Amino acid sequence: MMNRDYKKLQNGSDIRGIALTGVDGELPNLGEQEAANLAAGFLLWLSRKTEKEPKQLKIAIGSDPRLSGRDLLHGILHGILPYGVTILNCGLASTPAMFMSTVFPEFNCDGAIMITASHLPFNRNGFKFFDKKGGLDKKDIQQIIACAESDEQLKELGERVNKESTNLVQDEKVYSSMKADLMGAYCDFLKNKIKDGVKHQKCYETPLKGLKIVVDAGNGGGGFYATQVLEPLGADISASQFLDPDGTFPNHAPNPEDKDAMKSVSMQVIESGADLGLIFDTDVDRSSAVDHRGREISRNGIVAMAAALVAEDYPGTTVVTDSITSDQLTVFLENNLGLKHKRFKRGYKNVINEAVKLNAEGTDCQLAIETSGHAALKENHFLDDGAYLATKIVIKAAKLALEGKTLDSLISTLEEPAEALEIRLPITCEDFGTYGDKIIEDLQLWASMKDCARRNEEGNIVPVEEEGCCLCHCGMSTAQPNYEGVRVNFSKEHGDGWCLLRKSLHDPIMPLNIESNKAGGCGQIIEKLRPFLAAYKNLDISKLI
Repeated sequence: MMNRDYKKLQNGSDIRGIALTGVDGELPNLGEQEAANLAAGFLLWLSRKTEKEPKQLKIAIGSDPRLSGRDLLHGILHGILPYGVTILNCGLASTPAMFMSTVFPEFNCDGAIMITASHLPFNRNGFKFFDKKGGLDKKDIQQIIACAESDEQLKELGERVNKESTNLVQDEKVYSSMKADLMGAYCDFLKNKIKDGVKHQKCYETPLKGLKIVVDAGNGGGGFYATQVLEPLGADISASQFLDPDGTFPNHAPNPEDKDAMKSVSMQVIESGADLGLIFDTDVDRSSAVDHRGREISRNGIVAMAAALVAEDYPGTTVVTDSITSDQLTVFLENNLGLKHKRFKRGYKNVINEAVKLNAEGTDCQLAIETSGHAALKENHFLDDGAYLATKIVIKAAKLALEGKTLDSLISTLEEPAEALEIRLPITCEDFGTYGDKIIEDLQLWASMKDCARRNEEGNIVPVEEEGCCLCHCGMSTAQPNYEGVRVNFSKEHGDGWCLLRKSLHDPIMPLNIESNKAGGCGQIIEKLRPFLAAYKNLDISKLI
């Protein structure tokens, strides 16, 4: 048996690794052989789940424009073509479109593989896997990895090809991949959505005529949205930028959370006098927007925008968000829109799965969305699809334009905190998971204590009654309910805001999010936390300034 260890490539519900040299200290760990074995593991997993033999299965494969995509595609084909599976090679594609290959009847795939590492640097790459129910979960990826690491399990694929022989089909010419215009079908789907949504009585085929829209694809895979969706419907896309796919990402990171990226699209909207700006990440499963004044509709804003669109058709529905959304957003969702807000865990699959769970339990939930721009709607299979959210926004912008209104009117009553920041604190010990759990446990204890506290000789937090204690928690209280890390509220006198300390989903990092309703409030909260955090010698708080 070959020595394979692919567990380090798992990133939640994705596979991500280093595919190219070019960054100091980062050596490749994801190449053609790893791709071949992981693809074979996926094929075995899918064969078991569907109870179909490999030669009865159809799998679509697509990729973003990363430089390593071609080599990884070759590895995938080498890993699964010999088993007789039908492969649709979709070329440059978006992640959401790959799932739609299992939905569109003309493709009717059993599964799909997207070669992408989302917004990560050029030297990274990875895979996202789908079956007919959607993106795979963390436990599914664990099973795929277990298959890929085991010669004994992969031998089962040969047995499934021919029940009487373990010999594989060797003639790849018989089982070659077929090119498929999945993106053409996906663009038609989005165009029809816009035409039916706007229902322009005079211009049904060109409902976006008169709208000037800037699309910023960041040289990722999202350029199609301007040229194949918006322009054919009459929109002026002349001011759009960075539409050509380029795996070196020469202009800015294709990432709606990147400050430089958002500034770039905002300036382009202002300078061109556009009505709207849209920005996508590399594989188009995330998006954010910019209004006609160049103001960002991102983070809390994109959540509020998506919720406002949902509220029109589903009054009173529940919106599930990640854990770092602001208190002001809750006020907007519940008081202004009449919706219910459930703040849950970080991680787009966590948010989506919670929304699916709520619906199964009888609570109507139409939207699951992260501040990162991952937005999944029930009406769209709870697929996190940046182009679909952009389409909903474009429809509303076009309808408002017919009324002489602008898009920003939808969220004009959303208030923002005076200050907001995120500080990522590295954990420097090897067992970073256990260490992080201890810090969270201690913070939960400290913030919920009725009396002030100190640390005893063992370093544990214990209550004290005398004045001058080293850990004063006056003005602090834990937020309830809380599903991730510890969220602590601070009174007006002690910062007028909140903080959330949690473990990173995958890295030896503890992100600390802080928001305040007053200038200087974040600094007050930091000073309140500093003596508590300073006691953890394997927590690097040098960025806590």
